[in-house]
Amino acid sequence: MDLVYFALFVSVLIFVHELGHFTWAKLFGVKVLMFSIGFGPKLVRIRGRETEYCVGIFPLGGFVKMLEERSHEPVLPEDRLRTFEAQALWKRFIIVLAGPAMNLLFPVLLYVAVFAGDKGFLPATVGVVVPGRAADGKLLPGDRVLAVDGTRIATFVELERAVRKSPGKELKLRVFRGDRSLEVAITPDERLEERALGATERVGMIGVRPSRPAAVVGVRAEGSPAYRAGLRSFDVVTEIRGAPVRTYAELERQLDDNRGETVPVTYLRPRRADGALGGLGDVFVFESGLAALTPESVGATVAERTGIELAELYLADVAAGSIEHAAGMRAGDRLEAVDRVPLTSWAHYEDTLASLPRRPHAVELSRGGERLVVNLDLAADLRLASADDGAGGPRAGGAVLGARNWMPRIPDKSVASPSLLHYAVPSALDETWDVIRFLLRGFASIARGELSLSTIGGPITVYDVVLEERQRGPSYLLWAMAVISINLGLINLFPIPVLDGGHLFFFAVEALTRRPVPLRVREVASLFGFVTLVLLMGLAVKNDIERRMDVIRAQASELFG
Repeated sequence: MDLVYFALFVSVLIFVHELGHFTWAKLFGVKVLMFSIGFGPKLVRIRGRETEYCVGIFPLGGFVKMLEERSHEPVLPEDRLRTFEAQALWKRFIIVLAGPAMNLLFPVLLYVAVFAGDKGFLPATVGVVVPGRAADGKLLPGDRVLAVDGTRIATFVELERAVRKSPGKELKLRVFRGDRSLEVAITPDERLEERALGATERVGMIGVRPSRPAAVVGVRAEGSPAYRAGLRSFDVVTEIRGAPVRTYAELERQLDDNRGETVPVTYLRPRRADGALGGLGDVFVFESGLAALTPESVGATVAERTGIELAELYLADVAAGSIEHAAGMRAGDRLEAVDRVPLTSWAHYEDTLASLPRRPHAVELSRGGERLVVNLDLAADLRLASADDGAGGPRAGGAVLGARNWMPRIPDKSVASPSLLHYAVPSALDETWDVIRFLLRGFASIARGELSLSTIGGPITVYDVVLEERQRGPSYLLWAMAVISINLGLINLFPIPVLDGGHLFFFAVEALTRRPVPLRVREVASLFGFVTLVLLMGLAVKNDIERRMDVIRAQASELFG
């Protein structure tokens, strides 16, 4: 059954490729003798008016047989203008190019189908403004972005896409704030993002995030009113004076006008349940509590009067063996500065690590009211990442972060899915282009010797990928089909005789010399091209078998020790 499924999967991609050749040949009046999916003995034969449609027993290939003057079959006088060679050069070029082009366009439709299934979009409402970023001082939490440069948007993902595509370019945002609409001009900061195979991409960012932080508090000083009342860092405030509190902004509003009045504060405190799930994972339970908080009567901010602040810069966990743990950072510490540059948010901490050179750096912490300085050796991060084969925590640029904060967010109410034109189609085009660039970089790396030839996969690898993605669900299968289709289209554009790219190369020579490449030259080149393809296929199958044997040996080692 798996083989049948795989055959259908491959046949769809081959059908799409050959349909490109077939359609344009028909449009230009070329007589098509046979349209075949698969090689070898024919399982299905359907005779049309002038074209025979076939399905071969071996699905790894296909062809469109057009009427040609150099074939052994006679050409009737009335069909001489319908041969492939009789067509103008530009028509022949389009007919041949149409196959690979279909393999590159088909994934757009597949990705549209995948993205069209996305649900639960967050509105384009600002939840957090990162201090020091482009939006700082221009956008406020709660702002609803209605349009970017005159183009209406409804979701946060549309806002992100517009910003990412505009590094260093001023954007005009139409914003709804409170009960009025205003226009805000913001120039996104430029950031270099690392891609696969050492590539980088310039993207824009303005420093806003969706969803507002939950009312998770940090208590810095032991002598503060919050500490005396019994509140501790990472407590989740749920009520103040009996009024529900969901976000940290609501907590601040409840306490903003308090100048010394004692108020009841209900909270939940996370406690680790040791040994839960047999030690398979960390489980936390919430214990409820009630505190009588009496703010100071003086102080400009809630933090100054109560000792309460957002828990964003507090470390909830520091993984044993991480560079942060080795430096002396511990859960409960509050991050203050890196190399004497004050930190404003967790994102600021991550971005700072990503941009720093690989050497020790001074990190300032607060612990129990004391100020500490530890040396964070980012060079050790490279050694750790190599030792654990990349199984570290989240990465900020190149640094594996072993320290994590805990800052849950309260999402806004989901909005309706954006139209296909505003979300699915642009996302599909972006994804297709990203895959094309990734594969081209891979081919170039192999050609330059930067990637081993052992990375080349063949039909067994494709078979394994198809079955694995099929088990994960329809969306993953469509994703895999799109990647394989793009791969097929690009390979067919290689200037190797017998491939479409080889024919296109001959057409380019014909355009320059104004005469067709001699038949003998094309025949010899095709022979060399065929041998090259056989060698490449042999290498790919060899790599597939070696990978399969490695898996079998690893499974046997686990089974028998």
